[in-house]
Amino acid sequence: MSNIIAQAWEEMIKPILFRPKRVQVAALCHRTTTGKKEVLMITSRGTGRWIIPKGWPIKGKDGGESALQEAWEEAGVQNGRVEGDPIGAFCYEKELKTGLPVPVQTFVYTIDNIELSDSYPEAHQRQRKWFPAQEAANMVREPELQDLLRQL
Repeated sequence: MSNIIAQAWEEMIKPILFRPKRVQVAALCHRTTTGKKEVLMITSRGTGRWIIPKGWPIKGKDGGESALQEAWEEAGVQNGRVEGDPIGAFCYEKELKTGLPVPVQTFVYTIDNIELSDSYPEAHQRQRKWFPAQEAANMVREPELQDLLRQL
């Protein structure tokens, strides 16, 4: 009997409880106006809360390029420049279309030299707005993302 329990633990229960986090990339688009850092925020399609552009990595692109692509699709960012490696990461649970939550680790890339287009793929699905970095930090739910925004 203990063999059956051990096998059930290893093959069924343990993989469910300790499944690895999925990975996303995010674009922390920023600018400096009158000496203060501002962050481009967008609304989520589901709840309408303020977030930064993010999504799944894109085949054939590295993390920064994928983040820049998400910034274009979700916020109309064009001609932006990825500033290098991710500045950090945050974790959250994403609810899939099936209704099941999955743990996601999101790597955050900073983007500067931003120009915005009025016409972009999700323009009619989201709002976008520049916020002071400190205010943006207070608007997001994820503590790790709050910390990254406060460090700008």
